[in-house]
Formats: sequence, C-alpha cells, structure tokens
Amino acid sequence: MVQKVETYSVLLRKAEEIAEEINAKAVVLVYPPVEDVSVVFRGPVIIVGREFDIESEDVKKLPLPLSIGLNNLLNLVAAFLKGQGIIKKGELFVYVTEDSLGIKRVEERSIVSNELFDRYEGIVQRALEIAIELSIEGREGKPVGTIFVIGDTKEVMKHSHQIVPNPFKGHNLNILDPKVKPIIKEFSFLDGAFIITSKGRILAAGRYLDVDPKSLEVTLPQGLGSRHLASAAITKVTKAIAITLSESGTVRVFKDGQIVLEYNPRLSARSL
Repeated sequence: MVQKVETYSVLLRKAEEIAEEINAKAVVLVYPPVEDVSVVFRGPVIIVGREFDIESEDVKKLPLPLSIGLNNLLNLVAAFLKGQGIIKKGELFVYVTEDSLGIKRVEERSIVSNELFDRYEGIVQRALEIAIELSIEGREGKPVGTIFVIGDTKEVMKHSHQIVPNPFKGHNLNILDPKVKPIIKEFSFLDGAFIITSKGRILAAGRYLDVDPKSLEVTLPQGLGSRHLASAAITKVTKAIAITLSESGTVRVFKDGQIVLEYNPRLSARSL
C-alpha cells in the first residue's frame, strides 16, 4: 500500500507539470487510492468515483462507475467538462489513475447533456452499475435484457402502458437505496421497462413504451432490435434518459434519440 501511494504521488506531481506545460483546462483524478489528495493546479480538479470530504470550489466530484471502462469514463468526463463550460472542443485535460496518467483531447461529438450529471446525478450512475452487474451475472445465471427510463416521468408515463401487474405500485422504493438493488435484479426478467423518477423513485416495472421509432425518424446501427429502438424513441419524444441492457450483455445509454454510451462488460471481463 505504501508503494502504491508513493507511485500515485509521483504520477500526481508529473500530471501537475504536464497540465501546466500543455495548458490543460482540468486535472481529472480517477479513483484516487488516497483521500488526502492535494493538487497544485490553477484550474478545476475533478475527482471521479469516490466521495472525499474536500471543501474547495475548484474541486468537483463526479460519481461514475469504473466498471464502464476507462475510455467510456473519460468520454463522460469530457462531456461533463463541456457541459459545465470548463472545456471546449480541441482543448485538453490531464487524467491520473492509480497507476497511470494520460492526456485527452475533447472531441466534437459529445452529446451527453448536463442532465446526466446534474439533474439525475447518482441515479443514472446507479442504474448503470445495476445494468453492468446484470450483464456479467445475469439473473439466476441466465442472460437478461431490460430498460431503465429515468426522468421526465410524467411524459414517459403518458407514452407507455403496463403490460404486467406493476410490482412497485404502492411502494416507495428508491434506486439509490442499496437494499433495493436485489429487488430490481429480481424483476429484471419482466418484459418492458423500469420507470424511475429524477429523484430515484421506482414507479413501475414491466412498462411497455408506446413510441413509434419510424414516425420519430429514429435511426440506429443495424442489428439493434425493438428494445433499443424503443429506448431511443422515448428519449426523443421526452427529456428522459434510457439505459438498455441487451441479452448479449451490451449496455447502451440513450439521450435525445441517440446512443451516447456503449459498453459490453462481458467482453472486458474476458480480456482480463
């Protein structure tokens, strides 16, 4: 542990130097192995993945699961930085992990809105974690596919109907409650979608999305089926975010009718 901390300290100092030399707009710390992190940098510092008691206007916390893979995580960080007005297309930020450091240039095609981080902070991340766990574990060892629709609940309910009895009716269960995670997994076998409010309350499961992708001119890559089309369509006709898990194990996030994140945890697990 001592050696790990010493290595991280060296990486941190080098990151500070590089950030200054290349005029980086931010320094991003990805799951730092220590809590007493001190960074000498003129701009904002983003801490990803852990809750640290750091009281500074220049330090921002961003709860994202490391399990989505470093590349996807950095793309979401870039989207966050753009949404916050910290960074623009073509500008750079420096990132530091437990045992590496790197430089990332922000690309144009960053379509994740601030809602992913601000309005729905923590909720999307928790749904992602559950989808990733279901991808790897399945339900009772069998692959499952499901949809989580988050936010703009009133409109989402208008554009959907119940196809099975709603197991969450009359219950005030929140996706942020760790005790609720196994309940969600248990009902992941149901056809249809989970409907989750912007505060994390689970309103329904087994909900059919009444949206017509063709009339909404939703276009997705070939090979994606009705589940993905419905997820894209509901996010185009409402302000919601949808997270889809396919039976192949791929997790996709939809916003404004488009895929903003795609990740297959099973492939990553096999490569370890």
